[in-house]
Amino acid sequence: MKAVILCGGQGTRIRDVADDLPKPMIRIGERPILWHIMQTYAASGIDDFILCLGYRGWAIKEYFLNLRAQTSDLTIGPDGTEYSGEFPEAAWRIHLAETGLAAQTGARLWRVRDRLASEELFCLTYGDGVADIDVSNIVEFHRSHGKIATVTGVRPPGRFGVMSLDGDRVTSFSEKPQAGEGLINGGYFVFSKRVFDYLDAAEDLVLEQAPLQRLAADGELMLYEHQGFWQPMDTYREWKLLGTLWDTGEAPWRR
Repeated sequence: MKAVILCGGQGTRIRDVADDLPKPMIRIGERPILWHIMQTYAASGIDDFILCLGYRGWAIKEYFLNLRAQTSDLTIGPDGTEYSGEFPEAAWRIHLAETGLAAQTGARLWRVRDRLASEELFCLTYGDGVADIDVSNIVEFHRSHGKIATVTGVRPPGRFGVMSLDGDRVTSFSEKPQAGEGLINGGYFVFSKRVFDYLDAAEDLVLEQAPLQRLAADGELMLYEHQGFWQPMDTYREWKLLGTLWDTGEAPWRR
C-alpha cells in the first residue's frame, strides 16, 4: 500500500517556531514531524510514500536527498563517498510530488491520482500530527466494511488545565486532559480508489468539505475510533509539548 501525506500547507499559526520551513519539517527532537509520521506507517509495513508538496517544498526534497549523509557515518575520498552504519529508511520509497502552492487538500490528492492508479486501497494523513496508532488495524477495519472511505476519529486534547472543586477547594487538577465529548477528524484515512469519483480538478477543493460530506451522505464513510494518544502541532505550545515528550523518552508514538 501507499501512504499519501499532505505536506503543502503554510502553517501560519506556528510561524513563531520556524518561519523559513514548511510545517512538516519542524523538528521534534532531531527529526522533522514528517519523519515521525512516516515511522508510524513504516511500523505497520507501509513504506511507499507520496508526499504532496506545496509551500517551500524544496526543503522537504532537500531533507530526504541528504538524509543518509545526515544520519550515517561517512568517508569522503577520491573514489566517492562511502556510508556506514544502519539506515532503516533505505527501505522507504518516497515520491515527492509538487501539487501547487495554493492547492487545497482535495486538489492535492486529485493531483497525485496517477500515482495511485494501480492501488485498490491507499492511506492518507496530514503532515502535522502524531499518534500511537497501529495503521494496520485501520486498514483491516476498512477491508471489513467494504465502503469507500474510513476516517480515524479522535478526542481532541484539551488546551487548558481542568480543575474539580469542592466549594473553593481544588480536589483534582489535570493539565492536559482530553475532551470528554465528541470525536474530531484525526486524519489517518484509508480510501478506496473510488474516492476519485468524489473529487475534481478545482484548486480550491477541500477534501474535508464537499467530498467527505457527499461520502457520508451516500453511506460510504466509516469511522475508526482511536482511543489512544493523538496530538496535532498547530501552535508553539503544542510543539513544545511534543518536543518535551520526545526528549524525555515519554513519547507514546515512539517506534
